Amino acid sequence: MMRVCIVCEGPTEVEFVKSSIAPHLVSYGVDAYPTLLRAPSGRHRGGRVTVERLAKFLSHEYHAANRLTTLVDFYGFQDADGRSRQELEQAVAKDVAKRITNFDPRCVHPYVQMHEFEGLLFSDVEQFQFVLDGWSDDVRQVLTGIRSRFPTPEDINNNPATAPSKRILAAFPEGTYSKTEHGPVIAEAIGLTTIRQQCPQFDEWVRMLEAWGSPDG
Repeated sequence: MMRVCIVCEGPTEVEFVKSSIAPHLVSYGVDAYPTLLRAPSGRHRGGRVTVERLAKFLSHEYHAANRLTTLVDFYGFQDADGRSRQELEQAVAKDVAKRITNFDPRCVHPYVQMHEFEGLLFSDVEQFQFVLDGWSDDVRQVLTGIRSRFPTPEDINNNPATAPSKRILAAFPEGTYSKTEHGPVIAEAIGLTTIRQQCPQFDEWVRMLEAWGSPDG
């Protein structure tokens, strides 16, 4: 089995990897496990994503796994500075390479999700019904309307007021939607097949993870 470490931005992504991604990859010969991005002190867990912080953490985990990747949001990436998703991924990989002697570039492939994890949940709006205390026809109409305005869930835009998570919170009655509680449950109910059909960048990343389990991966 190819042992793959997926460095996650927060606990929601950790649970998503545990419940949806890792079980899927087993049949491809990939033993994937999540770990939460944190400072070396261990006191600051999750969030505050920067190129340097990711690179430091990946370099720290480099010898613990056969392959390393990330699952972090483009939205809120603190030092994006106008760079694209691909440019940020390349910057992280380049920084890791500088920190490790005899670095093997095949082993580290950072991934930045557009625009954030919650965008994936728009792959099937009906599964928001798992927000039991807040689900209603009105909420369904709001979320369906949002999804209909974008080519893919990954295109739902990167703005402090209209990022996917902000739209979800605004659609539900206050206090009824919890990112960490409901996000992974909704994603699992949607299923990787549907998410991959609607989210091409995410699908490309999962294909890479699957390929890592092949003899020449």
